[in-house]
Amino acid sequence: MKFGAGQSVKRVEDVRLLTGRGNFTDDLQRDGMLYGVTLRSPYGHAEIMSIDTSAALALPGVVAVYTHDDVADYGPIPCLVPLSAPLETPRILLAKDRVRFVGDAVAFVVAESREAARAGAEAIEVDYRELPVVASIDAAIAPGAPKIWEEAASNSLFDWAVGDAEKNAAALAASTHVTRLRIVQNRVAPTSMEVRAALGEYDAATGVYTLSTGSQGVAGMRQMLAGPVLKVDIDKVKIVTGDVGGGFGMKTFLYAEYPLVLHAAKALGRPVKWTGERGDAFQTDTHGRAMVSDAQLGFDADGLITALAVETWSDLGAYQAQYGPAIQTMAGGKIMGGVYRIPTIHNLVHGVVTNTAPVDAYRGAGRPESAYIMERLIEAAARELGLGVDDIRRRNLLTPAELPHDNGIGLTFDIGNFPAVLDKAMAQADWAGFPARKAAAAAKGLRLGRGMAYYVEIAGGGGTDEYADVRVAADGVVEMAVGTQSNGQGHETAYAQVLSEKLGIDMDDIRIVQGDTDRLEVGHGTGGSRSMAFGGGAVLASADAMIERGIELAKADLGVDEVDYADGVFRARGTNATRSLAEIAAAHFGGLDGRSKYSTGKPAPTFPNGCHIAEVALDPATGKVSIERYSLVDDFGKLVNPMLVEGQIHGGVAQGLGQALFEDVVYTDDGQLVTGSFMDYGVPRADDMPPMIGFDTLGTPSPTNPLGVKGCGEAGTIGAMPSIMNAIIDALDGTQIEMPATIEKLWRAARALDLPVAAE
Repeated sequence: MKFGAGQSVKRVEDVRLLTGRGNFTDDLQRDGMLYGVTLRSPYGHAEIMSIDTSAALALPGVVAVYTHDDVADYGPIPCLVPLSAPLETPRILLAKDRVRFVGDAVAFVVAESREAARAGAEAIEVDYRELPVVASIDAAIAPGAPKIWEEAASNSLFDWAVGDAEKNAAALAASTHVTRLRIVQNRVAPTSMEVRAALGEYDAATGVYTLSTGSQGVAGMRQMLAGPVLKVDIDKVKIVTGDVGGGFGMKTFLYAEYPLVLHAAKALGRPVKWTGERGDAFQTDTHGRAMVSDAQLGFDADGLITALAVETWSDLGAYQAQYGPAIQTMAGGKIMGGVYRIPTIHNLVHGVVTNTAPVDAYRGAGRPESAYIMERLIEAAARELGLGVDDIRRRNLLTPAELPHDNGIGLTFDIGNFPAVLDKAMAQADWAGFPARKAAAAAKGLRLGRGMAYYVEIAGGGGTDEYADVRVAADGVVEMAVGTQSNGQGHETAYAQVLSEKLGIDMDDIRIVQGDTDRLEVGHGTGGSRSMAFGGGAVLASADAMIERGIELAKADLGVDEVDYADGVFRARGTNATRSLAEIAAAHFGGLDGRSKYSTGKPAPTFPNGCHIAEVALDPATGKVSIERYSLVDDFGKLVNPMLVEGQIHGGVAQGLGQALFEDVVYTDDGQLVTGSFMDYGVPRADDMPPMIGFDTLGTPSPTNPLGVKGCGEAGTIGAMPSIMNAIIDALDGTQIEMPATIEKLWRAARALDLPVAAE
């Protein structure tokens, strides 16, 4: 089909977005709407001695000021995976007697305008008594460190481990060679293009709260908000999400402002909107990564891996966020080691609290971190053993004949051809031509470095089922509501392609609906690269069920026993008698409509994987580095829309490049956020990207879903971080350096090595 699965169809949503007709949260307007501003703590750790709101309430336009006592009846923002149970770190909506990081919410001001609300926040007088601060992992775990949570034994809240520690230690001890690295993964801020915003409304007649906000799934947010926080039945809460300008995991989560605007709307009888500023985002949006690992990789005399041991200290921030404790443990911890043949793996993670913003899922959610550790280790090992970085991987990558493979720490890799992907990526990168390019760069006074990364991720988490709800209008337009949520990925296009092929109708006759709990109140949202595997399965199931209903209706209308369906037409078998989809819908209003559930019954992950190869040019005189070439080959199974996939990979590479070269959330020792704006926090720009990204695929269809797809949304980031850093380390003759590889770091490293610079 012209627009069926497998075709590079342009995004249908782009016409709306590029002509200014997008519907983002801050675009929403309501009659009588008020505006909210959050007053935040300026201290990393302090007791609240008193709060005086009288001056704020006296200002023109200020309608209300809420502090903890006003919202004390609401529940805290929940942590859904408290590995430290029974210890909790409750994050109440507004701080009562203590703040634990710069940005902790203290009061919420509502006014007739944003300007009046800001003025009101500035007029509130809070008397703080400063407390000792631990703003880094090292400070938090130091002997005698002041505790952030007094009821905890220490700032290390939990230990999580997989693998046989004794067997692993014995294997390392018996190894011919062991490579050891301490690897730091910098804290990063999601920096979505659209900042968080929320509009709260309350219907006094029905008792229904309506929250409009940018989310990654309305059903999950509704469940968290209704019972745990608002303490009302779930049918008293409606969530609506329109267009979303980037999520990256961060917009999955519940934040204090969301119940606060609902509380204010109910108390004041008027809609209340809060729109964060970039400073709010840097201070309070969940951060990503933030971990330090001691890693060991053992080898025998033939360069075969014998054992992998990793011990990680994971920074949770001041509070255990919604999924925070799970990111380096259940999400990423079980894929440590990748798709290499490793007889024994032991992975130990310590969850550490600090006086900083909470850390949670960020594009890849644990899988980039695990891949980064493994790929840094294996290239360091190649250098120490005198092997080529391609050779050491080829010796240790699992072959198709060895699949399925149990990695020994909780995952079974099902299908793939990892050596073939490696070979194709090397051809794509013109591996053999690198020495000539290196020599040419040297003639210009530049150091050319090359880095490789073979990644694998586990995609499709966040539930074993998904839902889709179909309605057919009298004119034959098919409306399909899905339980996932686009944040820029192109779901409206990809789902429509699947449906177009299944039903044999034009994409113009298809409408994809998302983000309204009144339309579809169930679904697991978007996260973990799960949408096409599970959402696509639900779309197919719903379409199949609709066709079956249509066949039964057509049998009755045509007075026959056998009816077939194809290309939008129900046809009596063996005759010319037909009924179109539109005719059946018009004759039987609602008769084609229905909801279907797609369920795997048990976890059914996909394992996207691929090989990324980066070439960087380093100027030793200045420390300036540029990405000269970037090539990759990915296995995403079957592709619904290759152009959308390539776009996802480009975006992911940009975010991985950003972390590798620029991005770094920095706190001072007393917990002050240094990188609180784009003046201080570096993000990649267009001219920091490679001139071209060589993109190709070599797919093995996934057996776990009917489309045969594997998740692609996070893969670019997972491959980019280690490949770029390995290339930089290669340019520095193997000198280990940590992210972000800033100009200053690289200049100092080049000077320490006394690398020659270009002649004046």
